[in-house]
Amino acid sequence: MTDRATIFAVSSGAPPAGIAVLRISGPRALGVAGAIAGTLPEPRRAALRVLRDPHDGSVLDRAIVLVFPGPRTATGEDCVEFHLHGGRAVVAAVEAALYAQAGTRRAEAGEFTRRALENGVIDLTEAEGLGDLLAAQTEGQRRAALRMAEGGVRARIERWSERLVGIAARIEAQLDFSDEDDVADEAVDAISADIGQVAAEIDQLLSVPAVERLHHGVRIVIAGPPNSGKSTLLNALTGRDVAIVSPISGTTRDRIEAAVVRGGLAYILTDTAGLTGNPGDEIERIGIDRARAAIEGADIVLWLDAPGQGGRNDIRIHARADLPGREMPKHGEEAVVSAQTGVGIDALWTLIAERAAKLLPEVDSVSVNERQRALLARCRIDLAAAQNDDMLIVAEEIRRALGVLDEIAGRSGIEDVLDAVFARFCIGK
Repeated sequence: MTDRATIFAVSSGAPPAGIAVLRISGPRALGVAGAIAGTLPEPRRAALRVLRDPHDGSVLDRAIVLVFPGPRTATGEDCVEFHLHGGRAVVAAVEAALYAQAGTRRAEAGEFTRRALENGVIDLTEAEGLGDLLAAQTEGQRRAALRMAEGGVRARIERWSERLVGIAARIEAQLDFSDEDDVADEAVDAISADIGQVAAEIDQLLSVPAVERLHHGVRIVIAGPPNSGKSTLLNALTGRDVAIVSPISGTTRDRIEAAVVRGGLAYILTDTAGLTGNPGDEIERIGIDRARAAIEGADIVLWLDAPGQGGRNDIRIHARADLPGREMPKHGEEAVVSAQTGVGIDALWTLIAERAAKLLPEVDSVSVNERQRALLARCRIDLAAAQNDDMLIVAEEIRRALGVLDEIAGRSGIEDVLDAVFARFCIGK
């Protein structure tokens, strides 16, 4: 838990800028802000104030001041915002005046959001979504992060928790008051059916592709024998000279990676050493081993002029279609391309996007990250164990499942997880 000091930080980005929004939050927010701004405006009404140093009365800036009394604020505490002129010296002077007052300090990275979590304004899934939103670089990442930040996962967790609490209450009634006339004798199969319905909904969410591929990018590996055009294809797909291209066989000895954003999605393209059964030296052997490792970890493999060894998302490519005698594929390849002329490159990207769509969450769907997925899998195990005729066992497993849901939402003591989540945040958020 963070201490209850009153914290402050610029939340609008590093100066210099046209305007710098300096946020203050905590038990003394109104007091320390009033010491600098004088009479504070009415809550949630912007007003111009002259900011002065409390010690000598010197003018620091003329700024817009906004007051947000808790608990209905971004952090659940009293908050004040100074909308300053965004020069470095102005911001530094106002921060120094705040720091000089008792009970104040500069905020740590992510501390405003962490206080929102601790005060029940958001839950941990929403905080994770906000962290993803701050890091989003593609449209797909932005939409997925916004969905989580706005409570898409939280709503489901709360709904499942409420239903399991209701089931637990019915079980307690069975165990404690089954002899009383005013308590209905619920059948075990009815309780089991309700537990099964919650489990089925969790299974449905777990079946949605993981959100990490949106964040990290769909991994595409270009593979094939030496001198089959892999590096040339990499350059054509990225639109820049990423890899050295040479007619000499074995030019690529190690993996070469390049990031591409296309259609709002992130891709990581990897060029690999040519696959051959007779490596010429130790370096070539290492390159081939790394190529095979890359293929095993790929989401999609682009195979050039060689029978594929991968899965259903692999794409067979007939490359160098501009050369005489290679105009048409001979082995049923799915894509015919010429990296030199550009023929077929757009069609290949369309094919890649179709394969990638099967690996990614649908647009605006609710999906979970790796941490949430692992905990939901644990919850699912507990619910499976709750499919039992012994109500004492059922009650215990329901209690375990509710504990896991609390852990997903950040309502249980998991300081190490919180530290990891908020370490990604910037100062002022």
